Amino acid sequence: MTLNMLGVLGISLVLTVAFYYQLALGELPCPLCLLQRAGFIAIGMGFLFNLRIGERGSHYAMILIASLVTGFISIRQVALHLAPGDPGYGTTLLGLHFYTWALIAAVGIVCYVALAFVLKDVTGSRDWDPPLNGPASNAVFAIFALLVAANLLSTVLECGAGQCDDNPVHYLLLR
Repeated sequence: MTLNMLGVLGISLVLTVAFYYQLALGELPCPLCLLQRAGFIAIGMGFLFNLRIGERGSHYAMILIASLVTGFISIRQVALHLAPGDPGYGTTLLGLHFYTWALIAAVGIVCYVALAFVLKDVTGSRDWDPPLNGPASNAVFAIFALLVAANLLSTVLECGAGQCDDNPVHYLLLR
């Protein structure tokens, strides 16, 4: 269960770093970036369900599907910037663009879930862990819920009720 809590915290860290770049450095997310954030939120929801409701195969399936979709969106964005001389979209973090990091994280999460299933087989554990309730679980839930709400609000401010700009430079609803 601790690993699910770390999973939610890891996804929260990803969303926090993205918000730091958005708010502190003024880098508005592109439509594909917003889809990747939605994918990370779905991944985080799977970890959160495991944490709050109890581990279930369907929650891990949600994590896997969301990771695969997020990975495919990231691959699409990486492919858009493969042309020689293309600087990519946005600044980098440790030399890689966020969409490249999103691809690495999505593949890593798929590997983590596969490893979790293998370890369950190796240890002979067929039972899923029960839900975890308490101050730590509540704090993790609150952090994640706040980040999900902030993402929703910032997306509405950036895009309004219509389609987002391909290369956004301002918040549509704050003009």
